[in-house]
Amino acid sequence: MPYGFSEPSTAVPSRVPASRSPQGEPRVPHQGPLAGAARALRHAAPALAAYTAVRGLGLLVFTLWAHRDGRGVRHLLMESWDCDWYLRIASDGYAHELGTRVDGNNLAFFPLYPLLIRAGDALLPWLPRGAAGLSVSVAASLLAAWGIFAVGDRLYGRRAGIVLAVLWGSLPVALVQWMGYTESLFTAVCAWSLYAVLSGRWLWAGSLAALAGLTRPTGVAVAAAVSVTALLALRKAFSAQASVRPLLAAVVAPLGWLSYVGWVGLRLGRWDGYFAVQKLWRNEWDGGVGTLRRMRDLFVAERPALFVAMVTAVLLGSVVLFVLSAGDRQPLPLLLFSGLLLLIVLGSSGVYFPRARFLLPGFPLLLPVAVALARARTHVLVTLLASAALMSAVFGGHMLLGWHGPP
Repeated sequence: MPYGFSEPSTAVPSRVPASRSPQGEPRVPHQGPLAGAARALRHAAPALAAYTAVRGLGLLVFTLWAHRDGRGVRHLLMESWDCDWYLRIASDGYAHELGTRVDGNNLAFFPLYPLLIRAGDALLPWLPRGAAGLSVSVAASLLAAWGIFAVGDRLYGRRAGIVLAVLWGSLPVALVQWMGYTESLFTAVCAWSLYAVLSGRWLWAGSLAALAGLTRPTGVAVAAAVSVTALLALRKAFSAQASVRPLLAAVVAPLGWLSYVGWVGLRLGRWDGYFAVQKLWRNEWDGGVGTLRRMRDLFVAERPALFVAMVTAVLLGSVVLFVLSAGDRQPLPLLLFSGLLLLIVLGSSGVYFPRARFLLPGFPLLLPVAVALARARTHVLVTLLASAALMSAVFGGHMLLGWHGPP
């Protein structure tokens, strides 16, 4: 992880003896990358502990609820809905032709997560089906919480970073973070890529953005955020050497997304192969017309489904939070990422109900709330975060047990 690491220094070496600082004081021994990572992990430990407690509560409520209803916990967390798609890609690979079946071509799913599942199954073949995928998701969720904390800590201090990580774990659909889905992995690479941009670690930023582009279609949002910010940084570079890393980051960031989309085109023998696959999944860009129409229908319905109403509240709330984020003058890469993510999710004509999950990686949208809560008194903060965690646990249980559809 880039957190706690520093870029190599380009300063001219001093002639002061190595054991002394330029002021003659004893020099602190240089700490290597592992020591820096350990120090950063200790700094983030309260955020990770709080995040784990929140998700542990959600898992407990879901497990008790599932047992009461006679539903299989392992199946729902490891093998249901999109989990099964990723497991079959990991074991059998991708389709070789486009076909005509609606919602039936697995080329719509990006490859990094299935590759990690395949690696886990190869290393630990005795694990039950889906265990490797769930393990990847849980581990990635902790890395994501760490990266989210790092962003909040850098911008607004440690308390705000902790609150930000807890809020991300308390979202209504946060149970997905501990399922065989890609949201945790995608959020992890996005969070650390954005942190790397904020701290000027351009090679980390571009590389992690490329991995994001191999994880989900919306990886194009973080790739664009990194590339645009890097290109703007070139204008402030003082030398050709200083401009090399931002330039490399700008070039590398979109390569993951472009390489998969290009590979699908070659596999299907048509330049628009990936977009043809998305069309079979009824997922096309319409500028938000379909989203607005679905919201209108929801408001005129007499008894809308609770889960769909929650998704609508998340979408509308996300727009408000983006306006607040812009008003707070968040750093450009964060605004670009969350803005493009919102634009992609709201502007699609695809299925409506997964859109709260699609916005799960948009943690910068939570920064205005995290900063406000961090300023509150401790007892008020704890009460509000505990209430959010409990509501997340209830919505998570309803999502998999009451909704009876994909999350």
